[in-house]
Amino acid sequence: MKTRKLPKTDSIQALAKFWDSHDLTDFQDELEEVAAPVFARGTAIKVHLPTVQAKAVQMIADSKKISRETLIRQWVLQKLSRRKASE
Repeated sequence: MKTRKLPKTDSIQALAKFWDSHDLTDFQDELEEVAAPVFARGTAIKVHLPTVQAKAVQMIADSKKISRETLIRQWVLQKLSRRKASE
């Protein structure tokens, strides 16, 4: 009989593939309870823009093949990084 072990990876794709073909009850002796949150989420901030600016943001995001949210997040992080560097 083959010994089963939980995968040692953080890859969501690899874990999804593993759990698609395995049953959690087969690994009860390897599980441990975790009190702290496993996935920490950031705080969402809603930004209202006039339609013209929102379309411009969408066009730039489309040209980079990323979502507008990702684009705006990158811009904010860049600005914060520059500000911190200048202090």
